[in-house]
Amino acid sequence: MARTIKRRSKKAGLPPGTLVHIGERKVEKASVTCMVFDSETITESDISGLDACIPYKDRKTVTWINVVGLHQVEVLEKVGHCFGLHPLVLEDILNTDQRPKMEDYGDYIYIVLRMLENKGNVNGSGVMSEQVSIILGPNFVISLQERPDDEFDPVRDRLRGNKGRIRKMGADFLAYTLIDLVVDNYFAVLESLGETIEDIEDALVADPTPATVHSIHRMKREMIYLRKSVWPLREVISGLQRADTALVQPGTVIYLRDVYDHTIQAMDTVETYRDMLSGMLDIYLSSISNRMNEVMKVLTIIATIFIPLTFIVGVYGMNFEFMPELGARWGYPAVWLVMLAIVAGMLVYFRRKKWL
Repeated sequence: MARTIKRRSKKAGLPPGTLVHIGERKVEKASVTCMVFDSETITESDISGLDACIPYKDRKTVTWINVVGLHQVEVLEKVGHCFGLHPLVLEDILNTDQRPKMEDYGDYIYIVLRMLENKGNVNGSGVMSEQVSIILGPNFVISLQERPDDEFDPVRDRLRGNKGRIRKMGADFLAYTLIDLVVDNYFAVLESLGETIEDIEDALVADPTPATVHSIHRMKREMIYLRKSVWPLREVISGLQRADTALVQPGTVIYLRDVYDHTIQAMDTVETYRDMLSGMLDIYLSSISNRMNEVMKVLTIIATIFIPLTFIVGVYGMNFEFMPELGARWGYPAVWLVMLAIVAGMLVYFRRKKWL
């Protein structure tokens, strides 16, 4: 699992708006790509130098700027200068431990999401998290990622192939599409975690071991991490639906409602998994107790069988001179027969009582 605590001490004492990257460096060099499109045309370019991003802001087309890599502060400063972003927004983008949120700055809306990916391994599941920042303007969308991945490739393919209505709608619909892609990816992660939880549950019932308990505790940490990423997203989507701004068109609000429903479903799934994992510890303790009871039952039956046998051999082990059975010719075999009869009778009795 990814580190849940980022080092923020290096910002102590600095004035608000100071641009300091907080988090891990996940790429060697930052890159900036641009897609400009309308219903008829689309152009793509690599603008890592950021010399070409300024005129895109005033065009009547929709511009999508995607920034990968946040450790190069000067790149983010240029983006902020091009689009007039507030220093506090740039500061939040560089702090990669942000809680999902939505802030309306009038000319643009700043959105923070957590993109999740399940890095499964032989020791269990490992959920990796990446902060994704989205800035929605009147005719532009800026997405900022920590590392390169292919999560947004389906959106690019839809833009290139002019599939659906994404090229016919505005920048708000593009922002919705990116948010919807992030939320839909939650279900893929949750399904994978659900399969892992089912495997742990099967192992817990069949043959619980200390390793099973470690797996349960690891999964509980994963659920806490997921809840931290998914739970605030409901407020983000709800805020976008209720936002009194011209940046979100009424036609897009309907689609945001669908994303809101998906968010609620993801939250319900996380809570269900948390309840299952909490109950698994009780199941483990019950399984260990049942196993101990089975062992104790076997030992008790063995001890119960040997109690009368020990009594018989104890009686005939006494050193008295006048014991009538000691002089009998068939005394020794008779004692064995009596003891075997007692054992057989007790086993039959235990079987009828269903103790065996």
